[in-house]
Amino acid sequence: MELKEIFKRTKEASYELTSVDDKRRNEILQAVAESILEHQDELLKANLADLARMDSSNPLYDRLQLTENRLKDIASDMINVSKLPSPLGRILKEKTLDNGLHLQRVSVPFGVIGMIYEARPNVTFDVFSLCFKTGNACILKGGKDADNSNHAGVNIIKDVLKKYGINEHIVELLPATHEATGEMLNAVGYVDLVIPRGGRKLIDFVRDHAKVPCIETGAGVVNTYLDEDGDIDMAARIINNAKTRRVSVCNALDCLIVHSAQLPYLYQVCKPLTENKVTLYADERAFAALYGKYPNSLLEHASSDSFGTEYMDYKMAIRTVDSIEEALNHIQQYGSGHSEAIITNDKLKAQLFEQRVDAACVYVNAPTSFTDGAQFGLGAEIGISTQKLGARGPMALEEITTYKWLIQGNGQIRK
Repeated sequence: MELKEIFKRTKEASYELTSVDDKRRNEILQAVAESILEHQDELLKANLADLARMDSSNPLYDRLQLTENRLKDIASDMINVSKLPSPLGRILKEKTLDNGLHLQRVSVPFGVIGMIYEARPNVTFDVFSLCFKTGNACILKGGKDADNSNHAGVNIIKDVLKKYGINEHIVELLPATHEATGEMLNAVGYVDLVIPRGGRKLIDFVRDHAKVPCIETGAGVVNTYLDEDGDIDMAARIINNAKTRRVSVCNALDCLIVHSAQLPYLYQVCKPLTENKVTLYADERAFAALYGKYPNSLLEHASSDSFGTEYMDYKMAIRTVDSIEEALNHIQQYGSGHSEAIITNDKLKAQLFEQRVDAACVYVNAPTSFTDGAQFGLGAEIGISTQKLGARGPMALEEITTYKWLIQGNGQIRK
């Protein structure tokens, strides 16, 4: 079947979805969650076929892998989404004009959302749950690394939709080809919004080639600044959590910026990283402070490419500065607008950092690993937006709705 036909039938199905009430949507989401657990053997088998094609040392292996616990979490997230208040039909603004016209600005679905993502089979379920809850149809374009897993997931969703008499074409999975990506980006009139979720190359490609509206998400070059007034024990916990909790996700730490006054304590800060054998790419002063203390096999001299790199691996850069101004300049030059953090006990410096750092999420004395829709209490997330127009940061239900104006009159005409 030509992809244009898929786009057309999904667009048509999206109109039907507007007549499904929230109670019915919630019931169906809960049924899909139950079906995920009932068919976990099928999902894990399909996932194993994908994993067999990837080197287990690849940082993306962790993103690709499904386990029983992860499937339970996916199902739990879907149930949580079903319990959230509907973002649709909310009156965002209301007023009556002098001529008697009554105006309301009301939240509504986008229509059809296209999602392009890489080796993340969990995204298949996250996107469906958020789109279905908000009355949006979705067209999924996963990477070839997760093609078996994505097909298994979409088949489970479609089976539940058919059981409940819902048009199954409200969710479609495109072939895992570059050509399919290109056609989606040009599906003007059929796809209302495209969201890429993956590495910098994918996001740049979508932004540069899309003829339909798109939102940039995902790419995260993340920094944390250890100020001269920062607590060392707190810093060790925060840095270790931000770097090693899950190295393949976009909120993982890529660069520690350390004030020179803290260099005598730098090894204490980095010591927990040795448990996961994190390789450090340190500038000259940081290298000298760590040499002979941090394992030599894990200590490298930083190069010009060490900063501004999203590692997605057990690797991290270290940059030494002599002031908070230098730290802010480093973030301005190398950050990606995703998540940035400061560790300090100086309230004025914390406020300065919050004011000056241009990022979707700015932390004080907490790890960037919290940048997540579920952690923010939003349910699941469709991505982390790093742009400024429209949604910014974790995108959940509210962020994938738009609005329209409703105007009621009684025969007024414009002069």
